[in-house]
Amino acid sequence: MEILDKINKTTNRGSESGQKYLETFYEHGKLKIFQLATVSLSSIVKVFLIGWFVFIGLIFLAFASAIFLGNYLNNTSLGYLIVALFFLIIPLFIFSIRKKIDKKIIRKMSDMFFES
Repeated sequence: MEILDKINKTTNRGSESGQKYLETFYEHGKLKIFQLATVSLSSIVKVFLIGWFVFIGLIFLAFASAIFLGNYLNNTSLGYLIVALFFLIIPLFIFSIRKKIDKKIIRKMSDMFFES
């Protein structure tokens, strides 16, 4: 009977240790998800705010450039046309390097997601 009691106590301790491990693992998982969510949300908000102000700045810069080129060429329409063509060339350039952009984003996200 004494052997059975020792086995029972050892089994109970092992079961308690396993349960504590699972609870700790669960809590760690929740903290890791919270960390990833807050870092992601913070990054999204920062990119949105910075992007918004850069966008507004580019609009004013585009109008100023178009007016300047129009005055320089003595043809306002031509100034606006040159600026519009410039803004059409930029997406073509971005489209041509899209695979590099994808790789960079995947590498950055995997570093953030799988960091130890």
